[in-house]
Amino acid sequence: MKEVKYFLTKLHNFAGNILYINLLGMVLVSFIEGAGIFLLVPMLGSSGILDISAKSSANQNVIKILEVFPITLSLTSILSLYVFIVASVGFLQRYVTIQNTKIQIGFINFLRLETHNALLTANWIFLARKRKSDLINLLTGELGRVSMGTNLCLQLLTSTIFTFIQVCFALWLSIKMTLFILLCGITLAFLTRKFTKRAKVLGGRTSEISQNYLGGITDQFNGIKDIKSNNLEYSRIAWLEEWSKSIEHEQIEYIKLKTGSQLYYKISLGILITIFISVSINIFHRQAIQLILIILIFSRLWPRFISIQSNLEQLAASIPALNRLIELQDECKRFNELKTSKDKIIRSLAIKEEIACKNVYFRYDKTSSVFNLKNINLKIPLNCTTAIIGYSGAGKSTLVDILMGLIEPDKGEVSLDGSPLKREDLTAFRKAISYVPQDPFLFNGSIRDNFLIMQPNARDEDIWESLEFAASKEFVLNLPEGLDTIVGDRGAKLSGGERQRIVLARSILRKPSILVLDEATSALDMENEAKIQESLKKIKGEITIVIIAHRLSTIKNADQVIVMDKGKIIQKGQFNQLAQERGGILDRLLEKQRELQYIHGHG
Repeated sequence: MKEVKYFLTKLHNFAGNILYINLLGMVLVSFIEGAGIFLLVPMLGSSGILDISAKSSANQNVIKILEVFPITLSLTSILSLYVFIVASVGFLQRYVTIQNTKIQIGFINFLRLETHNALLTANWIFLARKRKSDLINLLTGELGRVSMGTNLCLQLLTSTIFTFIQVCFALWLSIKMTLFILLCGITLAFLTRKFTKRAKVLGGRTSEISQNYLGGITDQFNGIKDIKSNNLEYSRIAWLEEWSKSIEHEQIEYIKLKTGSQLYYKISLGILITIFISVSINIFHRQAIQLILIILIFSRLWPRFISIQSNLEQLAASIPALNRLIELQDECKRFNELKTSKDKIIRSLAIKEEIACKNVYFRYDKTSSVFNLKNINLKIPLNCTTAIIGYSGAGKSTLVDILMGLIEPDKGEVSLDGSPLKREDLTAFRKAISYVPQDPFLFNGSIRDNFLIMQPNARDEDIWESLEFAASKEFVLNLPEGLDTIVGDRGAKLSGGERQRIVLARSILRKPSILVLDEATSALDMENEAKIQESLKKIKGEITIVIIAHRLSTIKNADQVIVMDKGKIIQKGQFNQLAQERGGILDRLLEKQRELQYIHGHG
């Protein structure tokens, strides 16, 4: 199977020589265990239970091995040697088990980091199309199943090596009897292929069920306010009850499969041992010593056959998880946008004149003939303020995503100082940008933590300065823990306006050369919005500012205003100039805003 080959190749590349050392340890354990069985013969001979002096041809191979032991060797010495071998095997097994665990944990961490890094270096469009809970499920539940698969692979290697060496001992004792047993084992393995196939199908169903669970639970807690407000609790309870039935059915099916295959093997083992002893005595005419040794070897060997079959079934069940991981990594590689090494120091890209769009077309659905942006031509001069306005769905945020290099145009190009924005320049370009979204996001930690994520070496003085810029200093000072106040999941312990001001302050901490504000003052009251506008006036002319706004009061001081409608730029110029164009979108938006202000004033 290609998945297993891919998996073993990755495991080999990661573990290298350690894997070979462990394999050698497995070989030694198996060899010593096999050789230890032969000590049972002199034990039984010294105790008088068996007569090992017989010189029949059937006993010759056994007698040869016994010649290494002195005739006068006492039972106590033989028993002591046996204990030494058992202890040696125990120590070796302990070492191999610890090393296998190190390989397993290290390899899963390697896969986790590789997948996580591939996700973070994929482009924005790819990530936006993915359901976040599906990605979380891959990095948690599915990766856990791959971890189990790693353990199963190592167990499979151990069982296979042990089986091979034990078979060699058995062949040395009796080729005919061993081939007879192997033929039975191979026949049995062929007849039980259906268990492995069924396990793979059930494994695929497990992946789907776990993905649905995490997706549903994530949606539930993301929308918990809507659920409570609209009395949807019972519908969500019903959903989980239905899901619980499906997982119960799937798990019971898997246990039935597992116990069914084990029952099949145990019954087969009983029948095989009966046939084996009968054939050995009546057809092969084996002597007691050979028969005892072969029965001992195969009584230990047959459970290994069962273990190998069980491992194969469980491995087949984890293959769908590995498949999903492989598919995700392959997708991420196709959409990778960051080619630079994480250890390479990247400085922010210096723009000397302008950012420009030339004949830009873009569509989210590549199979559609309808474009979300059409024939976009604009220039954003250095250290000027550019405002982008328009009705909802006009393409404002999409245009900003194009300008920041988050998405690539289907046609046309984005240029910096006349040179096309290249993929290898994206990291340096974005280091020059600070972006404040309409829906502000804070990590679940302290206020200080959120600032240090943006600028790890920031001093408290720098943080307070940024807070003051965003009209946030006063309310943070009044918090019980100040900068050490925990903001909660996505900043839930703060109001919408407080979150927005914190995010704005955090973006200023970086001292960007380009500041992008996507409805960044929409949650603020008029007093705090006025404070932010005053702060923006102070930095006007020092950095390049791009503003998306519905509140037209926030764009009055813009150097240029871009008016969009249905994915096109339909007006472009200074605010006062466009406001005087009767019937234009800016004029209509201003009239609408005046109406709303009048209603609020006389409400």
